[in-house]
Amino acid sequence: MSTYLSKEVQAGIDAARKLAEKRKSRYRVVQGATTFRILRLWESGFTLDVETAPQLRGLVDIYDGGRHLYQCLIVTSESDGSEWRFDFKRNTAAADKAPLDFYRAPDAPIALLGKSGG
Repeated sequence: MSTYLSKEVQAGIDAARKLAEKRKSRYRVVQGATTFRILRLWESGFTLDVETAPQLRGLVDIYDGGRHLYQCLIVTSESDGSEWRFDFKRNTAAADKAPLDFYRAPDAPIALLGKSGG
């Protein structure tokens, strides 16, 4: 049995794989007003389609659908022909509220009630 595939068949397989990755990925990277769909995301970086994305660099935001996940400082690492690979220099998780400057006990009251009546 031969494992050789012609260039046309291999190109078709690669195109189908890339299309499937684009469809299943909800992750996107935003730089300024420009948005690009992330093909793969892992702990130290991500990949974008080389045909639709430029060599990004600097501060970007990463979203999962409409939810802001990270604010990152990135550099272009390499290209394998069909994907740009980007590495995180800094990756900070986004929060929906400001951090506290003090420890808040889990059973602490939410508010204080004053005396009623007179």
